[in-house]
Amino acid sequence: MSLGGIAIAVGAMIDAAIIMVENAHKSLEQFREEHGREPNNGERIDVIVLAAKTVGRPLFFSLLVITVSFLPVFSLTAQEGRLFKPLAFTKTFSMFFAAILAITLAPVLMTLLIRGKIAPETKNPLNRFLISLYEPALNFVLRFRWFVLLGALCLLLLTIFPFAKLGKEFMPPLNEGTLLYMPTAVPGMSITEATKILQIQDRQLKQLPEVTTVFGKAGQAETATDPAPLSMFETIVSLKPFDQWPRGMTWDKFLGELNMNLRTPGMANIFWMPIQTRTEMLTTGFRSALGIKVFGPDLQGIENLAVQIETAIGDLPDTRSAFAERTVGGYFLDFDVNREAAARYGLTAGDVNDVVETAIGGKTITTTVEARERYPVRARYAPDFRQDLDSLKRVLIPTPTGAQIPISLVADIRYRTGPPSIRDENGQLVGFVLIDPATSNIDGYVRHATKRIAERVKFPAGYHIEWAGQFQYIKQAEQRLKIVVPLTLLIIFVLIYFNTRSVVKTSIVLLAVPFSLIGAFWLLWLLGYHMSVAVWVGLLALAGLDAETGVVMLLYLDHAWEKFRAEGHMKSMSDLRAAIHEGAVQRLRPKVMTACAILFGLLPIMWSPITQTGADVMKRIATPMIGGVGTSTLLELLIYPIIFLMWRGRKLEDES
Repeated sequence: MSLGGIAIAVGAMIDAAIIMVENAHKSLEQFREEHGREPNNGERIDVIVLAAKTVGRPLFFSLLVITVSFLPVFSLTAQEGRLFKPLAFTKTFSMFFAAILAITLAPVLMTLLIRGKIAPETKNPLNRFLISLYEPALNFVLRFRWFVLLGALCLLLLTIFPFAKLGKEFMPPLNEGTLLYMPTAVPGMSITEATKILQIQDRQLKQLPEVTTVFGKAGQAETATDPAPLSMFETIVSLKPFDQWPRGMTWDKFLGELNMNLRTPGMANIFWMPIQTRTEMLTTGFRSALGIKVFGPDLQGIENLAVQIETAIGDLPDTRSAFAERTVGGYFLDFDVNREAAARYGLTAGDVNDVVETAIGGKTITTTVEARERYPVRARYAPDFRQDLDSLKRVLIPTPTGAQIPISLVADIRYRTGPPSIRDENGQLVGFVLIDPATSNIDGYVRHATKRIAERVKFPAGYHIEWAGQFQYIKQAEQRLKIVVPLTLLIIFVLIYFNTRSVVKTSIVLLAVPFSLIGAFWLLWLLGYHMSVAVWVGLLALAGLDAETGVVMLLYLDHAWEKFRAEGHMKSMSDLRAAIHEGAVQRLRPKVMTACAILFGLLPIMWSPITQTGADVMKRIATPMIGGVGTSTLLELLIYPIIFLMWRGRKLEDES
C-alpha cells in the first residue's frame, strides 16, 4: 500500500515541472519572435526566471491542493484506516515535496539545462495534429455555447444512471493466493465423524485442477487462542498461479464450482481468505463476510429466530450459504452427585468429584525431570473403560471401609443439551447467523435480505437483529466520510481562493469536479466495480487532480486575457475570442501533457492480473482517477473557454 501511494502520485508529481518547462519554452519562443534573434545567456536566464515566476504560485497551490485532498483518508479508523494510511502518507509526502521542488529546484535546473534553439510548437507533428482537432472544436463550442452547456448538463445528469447502479462493498478482496474453506455443522459431531467428513472434503478439493495442496483441521489446537469446536472445519487450500488455471476460469467462477461440488449435508460452506478471516474474527467475532446478530432475553428464543432467518435467506439469490449458530445445541455429560447416597457410604461430594477428575478427565500426579526438560505425568482410565455411558457407570470409587463401589450408586450420569457457548453484547444475550454472500455488493444484498426477513420472520417482543461484519464497516466509513469530505472540499476552496483572489475563478476551477465524476462513475459501472473505501480514496485523489488541471486551464486563459489588455487589444468580443483562442489552442500541449502524465502513471495498475495480491484494491483506486481525468480534461478544454467567454464578456460589456 505504501508503494501504491507512489504509484497513484507519480504522474501528478511531474505535472508542475512539465508546466514550468513548457512555459519557459513558450517564453523563449516569444522572445525570438519579438526580437528576431536568440537570447544571450543573461537574457535567457531572465526569460526563464520570469516564466517560472508567472506560473510558480498557481502550481504550488495546485500541488498543495492535491496534498490536502487526502486528509479524509487520515480520518479513517479500524481496518480501513490501517490499510490506507500508509498509502495516504506516501502520496502526501510525495506531493508535498514535489510542490516544494517545483518552485525551488525546477527553476534552477531550467536555467542550467534549457539551452540552444527552442523549436516552435508548430514544428511538432503531434502538436499540429492535436491543434487541428481542437481548433475547430473550440470554434464550434464558442459559437453554440448554450447548446454545448446544455449538452454538458445533460451528460452530468445521465451520470446518475451508472451511479445508481453501483453497489456498495466495504473492501475488495485482497487475494492471498490461498483459500480458507470453513464449513460449519451443528454442535455434537463426534471425532470419528469429523475425521471422516474432513478427509472426504480434502480429497474432493485436491481433485480440482486449480489446487496444489489441501490441509484441513477439525476442532481446536492445543492453545487457548483457538476455541474451535469439532463442528467447525478450517481447510487451507493452496492454489496454482492464475496463468496455470484452465482457460476461461475466473475467481468467481472457481468459487461457484467449489460451492456446487462441496455439498455436505448439514454443513454450510464459507469461502474466504486466511489472513482476512483471522482479522474479521478478531474484530467482529464473525468468520464470514457478513452476519446477523440476534438479540433477545432467552437463548432458546434466540436460536429459534436464528434458524428461521437461516431458512428465510438460505434461498435468497446471491446467498452462497447461511448458517445459524446453535445457542443451545451442545451436548454435555453431567455427573450429579447424590449426596444422601454418598453419605451412606461415608463419601462426600468432593470424593466423588476427585474420582471423576482423576479416572475420567485425567489428573497430573507427578512431573519427570529430564535434564533441563520437565514432563507432566497424567493418570486416568484407559479408553476402553470410559468410552461409553455404561463403562462410565462402572468406574469404581474407594470408600473409607476399603470397599469399592461403582460411581452409578452415588451419582446420576446422563447426557444433557445446553449452550455450547454463551454470547452477550451490550448487556443482552446474542446469537450469530453467519452469511457467505456470492456478491460483493454488500449493501444491496443487505437491503434484499432485510426485506425477505421482514416478510417471513415474526419477531416476539424483546427480540431484534443487527447486521454486522463488512456492512457495519461500510456504515461506519460512510458516517465518517460524510463529515470529513465536505470539510476537505472547503479547505480546497480556501486554498484555491488564496491563489486566485476571486470567488468566481475558484468556482470555475472547482467545476472540474463534477466534470470528472462523469468519467469516474461510468468507468466504474462499465468495469463492474462497486463503491467501496478504495473507490472513495480514488475519488479523493481525483478531486485534487481536478483542482490542478482546472488551475492550469484557467491560468493560460487569464494570461492571454492580461496580455491582450496590456497591449490594448481587448476592446470587443472578437478580441476576447482571439485571447481565448491563444490561451486555449496555443497552450494545448502542456494541458495534454499533464493529463497524459497522470493517465500513463495509472494505466499500468490496470494491467496487473486480477489474482495478484492487492490488485483489486489498486484497480478500484485507479479506475475513478483514469475515467475522471479523461472526461475532466476533455470537458475543461471545451467548457472552460465558454464560461470564460461569458464571464469576461459581461465584464467587457460593463467596461464599454
